[in-house]
Amino acid sequence: MTLPQTMTHIEITQPGGPQVLQPRQVPLPTPDAGEVLIRVHAAGVNRPDVLQRAGLYPMKPGMNPIPGLEVAGEVVALGAGVSDFGIGDRVCALTNGGGYAQYSVVPASQTLPMPKGMDWLHAAAIPETFFTVWANLFEMGGAHKGQRALIHGGTSGIGTTALMLCREFGIEAFATAGSAEKCTVVRELGAEAINYREQDFARVIAEKTSGHGVDVVLDIMGGSYLNDNVAALAMEGRLVMLGFLGGAVAKEIDLLAIMAKRASVTGSLLRSRTKEEKAEIARQLRENVWPVLAAGRCLPMIDKVYPLSDAALAHARMEAGDHVGKIVLSVD
Repeated sequence: MTLPQTMTHIEITQPGGPQVLQPRQVPLPTPDAGEVLIRVHAAGVNRPDVLQRAGLYPMKPGMNPIPGLEVAGEVVALGAGVSDFGIGDRVCALTNGGGYAQYSVVPASQTLPMPKGMDWLHAAAIPETFFTVWANLFEMGGAHKGQRALIHGGTSGIGTTALMLCREFGIEAFATAGSAEKCTVVRELGAEAINYREQDFARVIAEKTSGHGVDVVLDIMGGSYLNDNVAALAMEGRLVMLGFLGGAVAKEIDLLAIMAKRASVTGSLLRSRTKEEKAEIARQLRENVWPVLAAGRCLPMIDKVYPLSDAALAHARMEAGDHVGKIVLSVD
């Protein structure tokens, strides 16, 4: 296969608003041992991309500064030792950055075959959200059939994914959303909708569960929600934090409430997990979720598609908060 010497990717020229995302011509990357080079057909847009662009994401030394944490495309080159994939394979992958590009280098262990019958756009909307939800709601949160879960931001990419998987695996779900229209989407996904602008979610959950509470809370808000999240938990419930849109620092924490419920409070950043940890999440997804996707269930909800050159518009839409499901960049 003849490959070009250069490609276009989207750089964060400096911390700031969406306008700092600019296309640049750069040399084509080459895969190292254990990696694959993917010709990108579509790339997902995620909240960490927006935070990174604004200079608010904790970037560790060695992290790829090019945004984009998930892609779908064709394998066009193999690094040494890669045997699970071949040239021309249709795949989707969790990147370590660098997804906003015509070509992206990805660890083979974070690459998965595209689910049967799926198109590029939907496949690109899978990795970041499905890896995140599986690792946090099901692994760290321990959610399983017969339990209850509260999902904050129910119409986000993470939220819609979590609600679909809750319905698939027999978990009773509640979800917060900020408008009547978004609450309708939550109900269509099989969950009890709570309009956080009009209702106290902890009180609603207490009423709907006869005071029992939920077994797991998946939270994107952080500090401002911490005490109410604990109030919504059942005995020995688990609060798993994914984001801090409501503040990275919690003040006046009610420690007695945590102790009284024997609650667990934890959280994680997917990007900073080790290669081995991400490989294990990929293995579990392939075993437990890939058959569901191949059967046409739990397919990602696509909000809007932008060309790669309009990545700034995609970020502006995410920041406006009007999207339902995933925002995707088309690279074709």
